[in-house]
Amino acid sequence: MPSSATQPPIDRLPTDRRFQQGGWLFLGSLLVFFVSSILLYGFYAYSRRGDALSALPIPMTFLVSTVCLLGISFLVHIATRMIRRERRGITAILIGGSAVLAIVFTGFQILSMYTMLSGPAVQQGNGKGLVGMVIVLAFLHALHVAGGIIALGLVSVRLLQGRYDHERHWPVDFAAQYWHFLDLVWLCMLLVFWTTTGGFAWST
Repeated sequence: MPSSATQPPIDRLPTDRRFQQGGWLFLGSLLVFFVSSILLYGFYAYSRRGDALSALPIPMTFLVSTVCLLGISFLVHIATRMIRRERRGITAILIGGSAVLAIVFTGFQILSMYTMLSGPAVQQGNGKGLVGMVIVLAFLHALHVAGGIIALGLVSVRLLQGRYDHERHWPVDFAAQYWHFLDLVWLCMLLVFWTTTGGFAWST
């Protein structure tokens, strides 16, 4: 009977693979949700193309927040490389920095939505033009950003506890995938907003 030393190593990561499959299903469901929402917005924008209030600009702070979002994607991408080298401290700093940028992003989004709510498109009616739909989509995206902030905090704490290494690092990878996904969704939203409204301005 062969000794345990000569037996092939036991795969220690089946749980990670199951979580990975669940993660992809989760991102897939979010993709369907956001694609449907953007398409619905597109149909609504087409139906309101003759409305003067639909041509009002949206806040430039949306573009400022986008820079923060791109920074988050960059930091979490580097974090996935660092954990594979078992540099847990640097990985935790990168993840923590991503969480701080995510909070800044959320702050700019709130400011943008407040600016639009105070503008003429809402003040002159119940969300006349496209501004109401822009606010709704931005708010839905911000809700998922809030969930991502919580996830980054949990991953950062567990990194400091030494739970991840060069073999078991799927939560770090999924955090990066999630933020890349939010990044892509927001860029698509921003493009649609830009092409269907009056563009961007520092005030509305």
